[in-house]
Amino acid sequence: MKTIVAPSLLSCDFGRIKEEAEFLNESDAQWFHLDVMDGVFVPNISFGLPIIEAFRKHTEKTLDVHAMIARPDDFIADFKAAGADVLTVHYEACPHLNRTIDAIKKAGMKAGVALNPHTPVSALSDIIQDVDMVLIMSVNPGFGGQKFIPHTYNKVRYLKSLIDQVGKPTLIEVDGGVNLEIASILVKEGVDVLVAGSTVYKSKDPKATITALGNC
Repeated sequence: MKTIVAPSLLSCDFGRIKEEAEFLNESDAQWFHLDVMDGVFVPNISFGLPIIEAFRKHTEKTLDVHAMIARPDDFIADFKAAGADVLTVHYEACPHLNRTIDAIKKAGMKAGVALNPHTPVSALSDIIQDVDMVLIMSVNPGFGGQKFIPHTYNKVRYLKSLIDQVGKPTLIEVDGGVNLEIASILVKEGVDVLVAGSTVYKSKDPKATITALGNC
């Protein structure tokens, strides 16, 4: 399977949403990655449901929503209504994770779980069979442009072995500081989805960079 590339729209120009969507529609990116931050769970505020709705109007590609928010259960129906295809919530924000995952699926979305850098993969051992995707944060969430944490490689290996034991087609996604060199290593370790913001949007040829990431 070709690596899924999900450019992080946190790095795009929100004054040109239609043009930004058209750019990704014309590229080899399969997913749009949307980081929703509430200033509570993470020390930053990004955007909310109206931005998701705006991008939904201009693309049929997968909207991959990463909810970096407290109390995500309160907004599951809203994310679905806004157009999310995949909704990823944080392990650290969900005291009843099994119930949250079930609610996301019943709402008609794929359910993902994100792990902060300090959270061990073993925390998912009793729920991995119910999860469609695991997002390994390779930086501390809240801000773009951070440096990749090398220990992420070990977490990916552990997660891959856990998924293989269960025998489910759970995807592995990595977000934070991913460049072409790092992406190549991650894919070899078993990563299916690469999130890239600065690497794509600050490159001289963003479309070529997306293609290169997909070919890792």
